[in-house]
Amino acid sequence: MSRLKQKNNRDKSVKKSKKKWWILTPLIIIGVLILTVGIYAWVVLNNIKSTVDSRMFEPVGSINTELTQKKIEDRENLNILLLGIDAETSDSGRSDAMMIMTLKPGEDQMKLISIPRDTRAPIVGRGTTEKINHAYAYGGADMSIQTVENFLGIELDYFMRINMAGLEELVNELGPITVNNEIEWRDSNYHFTKGPVEMDGDKTMSYVRMRKQDPTGDFGRTDRQRRVIEGLIKEGVKVQNVTRIGEVTNILGNNMGTNMEYNDMMRLFRNYNNTFKNFESYQIQGSGTSINENGRNIYYYIVPDEEIANVRNMIES
Repeated sequence: MSRLKQKNNRDKSVKKSKKKWWILTPLIIIGVLILTVGIYAWVVLNNIKSTVDSRMFEPVGSINTELTQKKIEDRENLNILLLGIDAETSDSGRSDAMMIMTLKPGEDQMKLISIPRDTRAPIVGRGTTEKINHAYAYGGADMSIQTVENFLGIELDYFMRINMAGLEELVNELGPITVNNEIEWRDSNYHFTKGPVEMDGDKTMSYVRMRKQDPTGDFGRTDRQRRVIEGLIKEGVKVQNVTRIGEVTNILGNNMGTNMEYNDMMRLFRNYNNTFKNFESYQIQGSGTSINENGRNIYYYIVPDEEIANVRNMIES
């Protein structure tokens, strides 16, 4: 074979080889990306499981977990107590926000019922009748659970609590968030105008804690808390925030507690996923009054028996 012919054959072989690599290279890159995403997802899920089960899980004696598990298997209604703790850590403080989240898989509906923090109620295990948000300060989640169950005549299946410092950290990690503000006011640090307001963590805390300048009092504050949650959700689902799931999980691990284990959360997601698509909110109705106790006038929110029955029906029906 002539040298020229050998050279031409080698050139063809090289060109053919290069052509194969130009085809294979994108496939290899795609494969590596899929593998990387798969490994990342596996690591993230395992980290989340570890965080939930070792740092967030808080068993409580006041909830029958075996009964709850049966309810999940049968896709019955579930009641979850949500507590926002007004403290830097979860070890102390009062429940600044109290809500009952009811999941109704038969109707593909979720109801969120707010309990004003000044509601006058018997504190189970304390032997006193005072503001319902004091229960957490006296006896933590267990006493709050028993007090709410006794007050409304319902059965709770889970609880979740987050302290205010954790909320601020979440906004700083995922935000800034934007909310549609309904009333204008000023405090010592910020001016809140009507309409869209962009907020970092510190400004968010001022936004959710204000009450005295709101003509609707606790009703307005509960509404602002809901708007902040909506703002966080909108930021959390953005593509650029997906990679922050590790940081978010760490923040929740430091600031959140629940009697749900990781596997419980997965079962809830599978069996009750559609309930989160249809959302209804309600605030327990009553009236404010001052009651003289031990020489002090203390403000209470009084809920009549008829309203308690109405709320119980909303939860159980």
